[in-house]
Amino acid sequence: MTADVVIRRARPEDAQAISRLIGMFADEALMLRRTPEMVELAIDDYVVGVRGGHGIEGELVACGALREYSPSVAEVAAIAVSRDVHGCGFGKGIVRAVEMLALKRGIYDVFALTLQPAFFAAIGYQRVDRARYPEKIRRDCLACARRFACNEICFAKNLRLDALPVVEGVSAGGARPQLAATMAA
Repeated sequence: MTADVVIRRARPEDAQAISRLIGMFADEALMLRRTPEMVELAIDDYVVGVRGGHGIEGELVACGALREYSPSVAEVAAIAVSRDVHGCGFGKGIVRAVEMLALKRGIYDVFALTLQPAFFAAIGYQRVDRARYPEKIRRDCLACARRFACNEICFAKNLRLDALPVVEGVSAGGARPQLAATMAA
């Protein structure tokens, strides 16, 4: 990641830009659209990557959200990174910030429904059956226009396993050692 992008919690004034970024991918049927009003209602669940302006004011280039389904399970959702910064590590940074938000809330089991399976596999998520998350299916999938033709793949990660200390250079669950060491601090 370049030094001029700051990842921080979203603010109400970010809702319009978050909606616009997600909308670019929704136009290509890669994400579900979220209106500024939808984003603003859940703004405390969003994190953003902002380029320039020391993260206070600047161009919003990435976003992600934590959607809670129960006291112990949440979805890593709405991950979007502007195409002009793809490949710079912002997606990983946003997911990491969403995971940290989950940990702060005492949530250790997270999952993601995605059309980018290689991305989630590369950051330590395991492919699982979406039926493992009936809360998601009941709340969102049954009302979704794509429910009969959904091609999203479900990935999951247990953050508690990743938070275990590093032993002989390898952390539990095959997580990256520097990540496990950071989590333990």
